[in-house]
Amino acid sequence: MLTATSSFYPPLLSKPSSPHINLVPCPALGDLFSLKKRMVRCCHSLNDDGKQNGHVVLCHEEKLRRRFLLFFSFSSGILSTFPSYGKTKSKSPYDERRLLEQNKRIQKENNAPEDFPSFIREGFEVKVVAPENYMKSDSGLIYRDFEVGEGDCPKDGQQVTFHYVGYNESGRRIDSTYLQGSPSKIRMGTKALIPGFEEGIRDMRPGGKRRIIIPPELGPPVGPSTFFSSKQFEVFDVELLNVKDCQRRTIGFYSDVVCN
Repeated sequence: MLTATSSFYPPLLSKPSSPHINLVPCPALGDLFSLKKRMVRCCHSLNDDGKQNGHVVLCHEEKLRRRFLLFFSFSSGILSTFPSYGKTKSKSPYDERRLLEQNKRIQKENNAPEDFPSFIREGFEVKVVAPENYMKSDSGLIYRDFEVGEGDCPKDGQQVTFHYVGYNESGRRIDSTYLQGSPSKIRMGTKALIPGFEEGIRDMRPGGKRRIIIPPELGPPVGPSTFFSSKQFEVFDVELLNVKDCQRRTIGFYSDVVCN
């Protein structure tokens, strides 16, 4: 689209002997977003009498058309747009050291036992920090033997008698059979124990003492009916007292299991 600077010839110019067009370019693309709406007359040619021939076009309509084309180009992907990048939080050794010191301080306030493992928790991610004398099984269970004991390891169907003390990640005691005054008796293979606890005492021997670190995947269920309020690591100090064989006894309509 071409435009004329005025609807009349300048006074210093003589009339052209042939059709003449005095032209300037239309507003540039950057002027499309101007707040002022200017209307400029556009004509095709001028005759000898100085009269205008042609039709009048409003540049405002041209602006709207170009805006529509520009919007269509961006929305349809014809013109490339800048990609957006999200910031990710990076872990630093300083943060882990600070969380480790905080966990140790809380454990000390809760009177946690010596050589108690430390836990670096950040959200749902937990890192266990334990001495090298701790072992880790393929299932993720972590344990340490203080005393090995003697005799055979318990098998499915046998009854085990044991004492235990349970702790959470903060080193706070959550349960203890020593305080209750009597040990626990459970038959192996009956799913009476949480998976990690049963796995931890399965290869113990009578008289043995072991610390078991149970990950959430092998831990107890959570909820208001239990003393476990969230998915976290649990630590148990276990002392296996004895292992007994069990047999089923039936008298009339009565049936039970007797362990000798």
